[in-house]
Amino acid sequence: VTDAAMEKVFEARSGEEDSEGLGLRVQIIGTNGPEFSYDLSFEVVNEAPESDHVYQIGDLTVLVPNESYENLNGATLDLPSNPMQGGLVIRNPNRPNLLDGEDLELNGTISEKLQQLLDRHINPSLAAHGGFAELTKMEGTAAHILMGGGCQGCAMSAATLRQGIEVMIAEAIPEITEI
Repeated sequence: VTDAAMEKVFEARSGEEDSEGLGLRVQIIGTNGPEFSYDLSFEVVNEAPESDHVYQIGDLTVLVPNESYENLNGATLDLPSNPMQGGLVIRNPNRPNLLDGEDLELNGTISEKLQQLLDRHINPSLAAHGGFAELTKMEGTAAHILMGGGCQGCAMSAATLRQGIEVMIAEAIPEITEI
C-alpha cells in the first residue's frame, strides 16, 4: 500500500461508523480478460475469518482472503497514474490463467494449432469488444498476428496482446517462440 493510497483509504474509512475497528479487505472476485477483478471493502477486523491473511501496514489492517492470497502476492495498492481518475488501483504482477478449465484439444501443424486456439478461445473474448486476432503468417516458430476491429486504436490492445494473447499461446503451444 503506497503512502498516497493509505491516505485515501483512511479518508474513506473515516466516514464509516466505528472506523478504528475496520480493516481493508482486498480480494479477487473474478477476471476481466487478462486481468483480475477486485473488490475492496471495509470489514470489522475482529470478525474476519481465521483463514484470512492479516497484515498490519502502519495503522492500517489489510485482510486478504486465503483464496486470493496467491494471486495478490506482490501486488500494490496505489492511486491511478492519471490524477483526473478517482479511486484506487491495484498494480498486480500476477495474471489469471486464461485457459484454466478450457478443453484444449489442438492438433495439426503449429499454424493449425494456433488457428484453432484463435478461433475457439481467443477471438470469442475479443469479439465481445468488437475485435479479433488473425494469424497472418508463420516464419518457423514465430507467429505474426494482426489485431483488428475494435482492437484498432484501443489503448488496451498492446496489453491484451502481451498479457493475454501471448500468454495463452505460450501456455497452449510452447513450440511458438515469438509473436
